[in-house]
Amino acid sequence: MAYRPTVVDTVPDLATLTLGVEEEFLLLDPDTGRNLPVADQVLAALRGPARDQSRQEFRHSMVEMVTPVCADLGELRAQMVALRRSAADAATVAGARLVAVGATPVAEPHRTVPDEPRYHAMSRRYGPVAHDPAVCGCHVHVGLPDRELAVQVCNHLRVWLPVVQAITTNSPLHDGRDTGHASWRSMQLERWPSIGPTPYFDSAADYDRTVDELIAAGIMLDAAMVYWYARPSSAYPTVEVRVGDVCSDVDDAVLVAALVRSLVATLVDDVRAGVTAPPVRDCLVAAAHWRAAHDGLDGELIDLRAGGARPAWSLVDDLMAVIAPALLRHGDLGYVLAQLARLRRDGTGATRQRRVLERTGDLRAVIDDLAARTTAG
Repeated sequence: MAYRPTVVDTVPDLATLTLGVEEEFLLLDPDTGRNLPVADQVLAALRGPARDQSRQEFRHSMVEMVTPVCADLGELRAQMVALRRSAADAATVAGARLVAVGATPVAEPHRTVPDEPRYHAMSRRYGPVAHDPAVCGCHVHVGLPDRELAVQVCNHLRVWLPVVQAITTNSPLHDGRDTGHASWRSMQLERWPSIGPTPYFDSAADYDRTVDELIAAGIMLDAAMVYWYARPSSAYPTVEVRVGDVCSDVDDAVLVAALVRSLVATLVDDVRAGVTAPPVRDCLVAAAHWRAAHDGLDGELIDLRAGGARPAWSLVDDLMAVIAPALLRHGDLGYVLAQLARLRRDGTGATRQRRVLERTGDLRAVIDDLAARTTAG
């Protein structure tokens, strides 16, 4: 049964946690759907605040747009819509289409890395893995400057992040065909040695010591290559959740940001109350993420608290029951309930892509729909 609130979503709370979102986008050929290596031209064509809020990425066919720090969902949504539209306009100038999709849907002929020393070092260290077709994620930052607390929150997040991942699934296609996975991006990224579920850490010192050991062993070049699904950010005083595909629809992305913020807020309260993180084996956490990437919300997910597989939406309902008080405190409960109802009706990004492909039999129609959704809102 879906969660239903028992109180009105109007209780104010000025002590809200701040939010920021990083979104990665593909630049696709309008005719063939292949990735176009025109990121430099797109970044050069950006104007105003969008230029300062853009980032070069690991592929010539990708751009990243970064929101400023936001206090409420309305502000966050407005920023994301404006950034998407600015980037789409710049992409048009460069002869490309900006598309919010988690993995390269057709092909990427040009897989060289941008001419940056760090990218060249990654290419030398990781070889062909560093030249896989481009993938695009959505990273949510929640303000939490206490690193000790942030590490403990990441421990607690382990049992819930497969549910968040399932909500974001938006990359079923690869090489022009359905992969059978709702998030092919997740499958591609498993080849990297520093990507995956966040390990359990006793403390911030334990976290830092482990990262230092991995760097010394050659697994990572530096601390910025901690690509675990949740981490204390290496650049900002935040908890960063980076498990999701970039979402085609801006409201999907804002929904995920709201869920992550209230989940972090709930877990902060748990940590401060002395609640310990559930002791879950790493292999089971990895299995839960694989199932989330495969099924999305259309099948089953692994319940890491009780064990066994359950319908995906029943775990979404469990998540809502846990975080509803924090959603209420932030003023986000009404929005989140409305967006989850829409998601139940319309499906995830992966489901919507498959529906268009089944209806039309035309991959170009899927890309047209994705491009239109990217800038809608």
